[in-house]
Amino acid sequence: MKILAIESSCDETAAAIAEGRGSSLKLCSNIISSQIAIHKKYGGVVPEIAAREHILSILPVIQEALDGAGIKSSEAKKRLSAIAVTTGPGLITSLMMGLETAKTLAYSWNLPIVAVNHIEGHLYSNFIDAKPKLPAVILTVSGGHTQLVYMPNHLSYTIIGETRDDAAGEAFDKAAKLLGLGYPGGPAVSKEALKAAQTIPPILLPRPMMNEKNYDFSFSGLKTALLYAIQKDRNYKKRIPEYCFAFEQAVVDVLTAKTIRAALQYKASSVMLAGGVAANRTLRECLAREVKKIGLTFAMPKMEYTTDNAAMIAAAGYFKFKAGKTTPWHKLKVDPNLEL
Repeated sequence: MKILAIESSCDETAAAIAEGRGSSLKLCSNIISSQIAIHKKYGGVVPEIAAREHILSILPVIQEALDGAGIKSSEAKKRLSAIAVTTGPGLITSLMMGLETAKTLAYSWNLPIVAVNHIEGHLYSNFIDAKPKLPAVILTVSGGHTQLVYMPNHLSYTIIGETRDDAAGEAFDKAAKLLGLGYPGGPAVSKEALKAAQTIPPILLPRPMMNEKNYDFSFSGLKTALLYAIQKDRNYKKRIPEYCFAFEQAVVDVLTAKTIRAALQYKASSVMLAGGVAANRTLRECLAREVKKIGLTFAMPKMEYTTDNAAMIAAAGYFKFKAGKTTPWHKLKVDPNLEL
């Protein structure tokens, strides 16, 4: 069966076609129209602008996804089995653009709709062209979310830890702003960190909540510690790479330590990584190394599936459709605060 997926929760307009057979999923097309260049000058996403851009891009993006899968618009009704769409969490106006388009197509083509939680999509990015072992502990890190999720079976989730303030991606953005690196912050901080030379004494930043018994996170204090450190250092502008290295390593150490501890406690068969910050090479390498030490399987999505995309919505949508989890188009609504 083939599924059309639509993702528009923030500033990426995306559509994908996936074909599923049993527990296997094959991607036929994956199209993304990014707005990063548009929002960069504002230092972050402007919801009104994002919504307008979705209006302009969504139909061309869907058409390109259909073309990439070799499906003519006139054949979509016969060749597609369902439409999967993100209904939350996210920016309400952005979500509405994707959902209203999906509802219109579902009505026109007489196809069922599968509502997908955006975070659920990130979890399922690990199942694109892969079959990770379950049960799993999944670290989901993005600009808006940082969560540890226990997934014993398909479509079954328990949040065992989450951020109490700033998400990891948000912390990277704020750190980049403090250091004058621009937006988006995560890639900018990582790029500078690669240039870091060993300094004596080294720049020391705290590891918030790393040794506490729970699985929650807090990164606002780390951001404040960075602020105080550069305020005391008159020459900090000459040491930007070192500050980036210290900040990035502090975040990675906390994320890795808590994930490994959770995996052991919950007796997981595998550890997975998901979300936009999953593109951070230091995090990918560090977590992979530590998971190997405890003898578990490690899974992480390909780089192109780490940021917001429709391929991950197609993956989650396929497994939900297979389980009969569809919703009549006229009953669907967006929820910007939708919980997993």
